[in-house]
Amino acid sequence: MRKHAIFITGASGEVGHALIRHLAGDGNNRLLTLDLKALPPDIAPLSTHIQGDMLDTNLLARLVSEYEIDTIYHLAALLSTRAEFSPEMAHQVNVEGMLTLLKLAAEQSQWRNQPIQFVFPSSIAIYGMPDLESKGLYNRVREFEWNQPRTMYGCNKIYGEMLGNYYSKHFRQLAAEAPVHIDFRCVRFPGLISAFTLPSGGTSDFGPEMLHAAAKGEPYACFVREDARIPFMTMPDAVRSLLLLSNAPVEKLTRRVYNVTSFSLSAGEIRDRVVAAFPDAQISFAPDLKRQAIIDSWPADLDDSAARRDWGWSPQHDVDTAFGEYLIPNIREGYAG
Repeated sequence: MRKHAIFITGASGEVGHALIRHLAGDGNNRLLTLDLKALPPDIAPLSTHIQGDMLDTNLLARLVSEYEIDTIYHLAALLSTRAEFSPEMAHQVNVEGMLTLLKLAAEQSQWRNQPIQFVFPSSIAIYGMPDLESKGLYNRVREFEWNQPRTMYGCNKIYGEMLGNYYSKHFRQLAAEAPVHIDFRCVRFPGLISAFTLPSGGTSDFGPEMLHAAAKGEPYACFVREDARIPFMTMPDAVRSLLLLSNAPVEKLTRRVYNVTSFSLSAGEIRDRVVAAFPDAQISFAPDLKRQAIIDSWPADLDDSAARRDWGWSPQHDVDTAFGEYLIPNIREGYAG
């Protein structure tokens, strides 16, 4: 008999690490994880980890022969900056990988005659404001507004959302018998800030890069203007939003894709909070016009009222607790001694 499992792709990233810890806390959950990288030693015992490629259909076929998958958290992705340098690879990983897993979920839903839940993190990168005037006028953008991404990563993510919507509503719509559709659920993240993972050069990483440079006593030249503004949330709140959406009763959901956010800050406002915590911080501004243009195309804030209404979303960290209780103390401790 196949073993029931929750399947997590991209498990070696920080969202994956935190998700594994939360889900493993329930002794009833069997976790099956997949990533090109191994899990760190402190997390490895919590799941059955497969080091491999999600595009390997033979590998996936072997996994579903051994496990009955109840929920998929599809976290694996080629992120924004790297996607701009390797757009074809980004399409292969972010779109073809998504399609492969949706097909798996659809097939398994038919086999068990019950929907598999498919949880997908999307991104603020799916938005594309045409100019700064529009960005100023449309301050809190709703899910269906300005869906005109200017990056490959944003294009991949919005297509992933559309594929998920198709597989959850319209898959095999011309078949003689209606199929069992998957249960697709998606959150659109703002910029994410972590106290524990080093920034990886992403487009929204100017905030965490300031913090880590200040804590290390290194000068930092910010690649966007002082007035550049986007929304943010902490990594713990990002993981919490995935879990809340996954646990929400399906009858409460009025859409498949939800904005989530916590606070909106400009680069200058982040600088002020960093300098207040690290008075010797040396922060300057040297905008990279190409990266600045991407930030300018993203909304200043997101309207997450649908998530608050439908499944009780609210962040545990506002801007003050994010910096005062989570980011600054933990980053400071990380570089102490």
